[in-house]
Amino acid sequence: MSERILSLRCRACGATTPIAPAHACDECFGPLEVAYDYAEIGRRVSRASIDAGPASIWRYRDLLPLEDDLEPITLGEGWSPLIRAENLGELLGLRNLYLKNDTQNPTNSFKDRVVSVAASWARGHGFGTIACASTGNLANAVAAYAAHAAMRAVIIIPADLEAAKISTTAVFRPTLVRVNGTYDDANRLGSELVDEVPWAFCNINVRPFYSEGSKTLTYETVEQLGWRLPDEIIIPIASGSQFVKAQKAIHELVDLGLVAGPAHTRLTGAQASGCAPVADAFATGRPVVPVRHPDTVARSLAIGSPSDGEDVIRASRQTGGVVESVSDEEILDSVELLARTEGVFAETAGGVTVAVLRRLAAAGRWKGDETVVAYITGHGLKTAESLEGRHQLDEPIAPSLRAFAERYRAEMEAAPAAARGRVPVG
Repeated sequence: MSERILSLRCRACGATTPIAPAHACDECFGPLEVAYDYAEIGRRVSRASIDAGPASIWRYRDLLPLEDDLEPITLGEGWSPLIRAENLGELLGLRNLYLKNDTQNPTNSFKDRVVSVAASWARGHGFGTIACASTGNLANAVAAYAAHAAMRAVIIIPADLEAAKISTTAVFRPTLVRVNGTYDDANRLGSELVDEVPWAFCNINVRPFYSEGSKTLTYETVEQLGWRLPDEIIIPIASGSQFVKAQKAIHELVDLGLVAGPAHTRLTGAQASGCAPVADAFATGRPVVPVRHPDTVARSLAIGSPSDGEDVIRASRQTGGVVESVSDEEILDSVELLARTEGVFAETAGGVTVAVLRRLAAAGRWKGDETVVAYITGHGLKTAESLEGRHQLDEPIAPSLRAFAERYRAEMEAAPAAARGRVPVG
């Protein structure tokens, strides 16, 4: 056992339990989290030590729950680009808008971060099989990392998942279990299986370790900003784990002296209106009520019963953030807007993030000089089918200069973009 990894601690009641594959508190059934010896970590970690590490999530190894004597399973996840979004920012009146572009991970979503940690912990503690219930991105990552680690993968998905996410999971040859039902039905089956088989379920019995990988998204954002905390982060919400871990990451960075305090970053959540139990609860001030039949193009966020929903609301209120939901039309419009302004093709979850960003900007939430970061968590090729029929293509032309000139004379006569300054948005 590493000296820096102490125990599991209940986020609700504070009870502690030894490190083990467990996710629920025996005292109150609250969620378990990894507890660290931050004094020990403080003796190890510094900006210099992090900078000397690999260009992956494992540059933050001292803040992750893998013992020092265990080798991580890595495909080079993390250290994704932080893009200054000048074109989109100009449109929205934000002079310091950034995109954390996690479409660039090995399987093209942020789930590579959490799976790298979960698979590393599982293999190091004797598991030969890694499993999950998934809306698609986690399935992709578990299948890939299991293949790389020579582990078996068992993945439970809704049968009607996007075709691209099924094919990009099946190519790794996991045991792919399709169920007639929603993600919540798939997760319920996983919860029943966890007591019957000796497998490491990413989002069930090894969830305390798995979820710690989400912190690295925020560590990187702050480091890439020159070790400065942003004023606000817009985060898509499915289970809510990523949101909660962003708050934990910020407090760790401040408490360890890696950034100047106080921890002032506002955390704002984004959901699709077709599955918005957290946004609805935030708006009404009532407890989170599960959505039984999610109906949205943002399938990766379609978790009707989010495990960390109440903690998301608590974190958003503590930091001065909000939780908003947006329609499918707003989501798809925002996928296209992001692509044509910044050259980033996001899956529909990224459209949710950008749509909430647009709505808040239009409502005057920011004065314009604030540093705002939007998390883009998955690549658009995963959900390209959602855009089918939205674009009317020109009829083909003959392969001749005359035909081109007849059709596209206006484009030939237009001044180059560089001469015009900013490329117009329209």
